[in-house]
Amino acid sequence: MSLTNTLKTPVECDFEIKKSRFIGRIEPIHSHAEGIAIVDALWQQHPDARHICYAMLVNGQVRQSDDGEPSGTAARPMLNVLQHKGLDNVLATVVRYFGGIKLGAGGLVRAYSQAISDPLNTAELIEVRPQSSTRLELAYEHESVLRHLAEQMSLQLSIHYADKVTAEITGEKELLDQLIILLNNQLRGELIVHPNLSHNE
Repeated sequence: MSLTNTLKTPVECDFEIKKSRFIGRIEPIHSHAEGIAIVDALWQQHPDARHICYAMLVNGQVRQSDDGEPSGTAARPMLNVLQHKGLDNVLATVVRYFGGIKLGAGGLVRAYSQAISDPLNTAELIEVRPQSSTRLELAYEHESVLRHLAEQMSLQLSIHYADKVTAEITGEKELLDQLIILLNNQLRGELIVHPNLSHNE
């Protein structure tokens, strides 16, 4: 598996070219829905902006928008910078206030690329760790052990009650594998593990 990185904290820059103002920002996200919500919030913050273009990568899946800029002059150059840096689980946005002077296709490509590459020069990167989900079944008396281990490992837990306790667990794949080993040891074969619901290799 090739390693990818994301940002530890958001970074941004603000510059002007021929009276057009560009505000570039890159930040870590966990889903496309989260990215879209951030873009919507940017429109609330910048209601007078001419364009808010974005490119986002989540588990290698791309969503992007030129938001009215000529096709290929905004989101694609932004995405190219993210991919060149080996980033994933990130959202790149550029807010543009139009200054009245057209930049041309080449000028736009350079401006949108710069708005993302400049702040990334100072960004602190962290490794994207593969996430996984699985479903476990266990007796009621073992639920507290499961909850304790999941909390210790910062894994997300969703519990359903029927004849047995059914738990859906999501989090870092390596930690999830450790949790299953520990539970198997403590429950002495009373744990039922269903195949992974989803994972990124």
